[in-house]
Amino acid sequence: MRRLIVGMTGATGAILGVRLLEALKDSAAESHLVISNWARRTIEHETPYSFKQVCALASVYHGSANMAAEISSGSFRTDGMVVIPCSMRTLGSIAHGTGEHLIHRAADVVLKERRRLILVARESPLSELHLENMLKLARIGVTIVPPMPAFYNHPKSINDIVDHIVARVLDQFAIATPFAKRWDGQMKSSSEAAPDAAKAER
Repeated sequence: MRRLIVGMTGATGAILGVRLLEALKDSAAESHLVISNWARRTIEHETPYSFKQVCALASVYHGSANMAAEISSGSFRTDGMVVIPCSMRTLGSIAHGTGEHLIHRAADVVLKERRRLILVARESPLSELHLENMLKLARIGVTIVPPMPAFYNHPKSINDIVDHIVARVLDQFAIATPFAKRWDGQMKSSSEAAPDAAKAER
């Protein structure tokens, strides 16, 4: 069974973490969830989910202050970790090997054990300091996945955009996402543009 650590921080975009947990549950992967204090506030501000409902989506929930949790040790084997959404504060703490709660510690463990770490970094615009921290992490093997929407799949709703981002994150762990709408190599044209395209081909 796949085993993944999921950290949720207080950055905007809490629905991304919720949807990822739902997808992991559907895939039968074992998820170990940590929610920071500000993430708890953000979940209840931005989504219709309660803190308890989100915790119930995970296989195991660990309090952010519990530094004795299994995931704080490299001897507890996992496939890696996703921080979704990832605040710049958390990204900076991970980049500099400092931290004050279990999300930071779990990420540090994943790094030292050479496991996969994905940060869904959520901020805009990005300062030079943010970019320097991202580059530092990328150079040691961390994958930075900003939650950028795609439009080639013609999203009809926010849920479609969220699904696309979550699918791209889970692709990093080769976890199946049946809901993903993938590029099929077919370029589509609007009815207005079609005649012009036909002329160009002639």
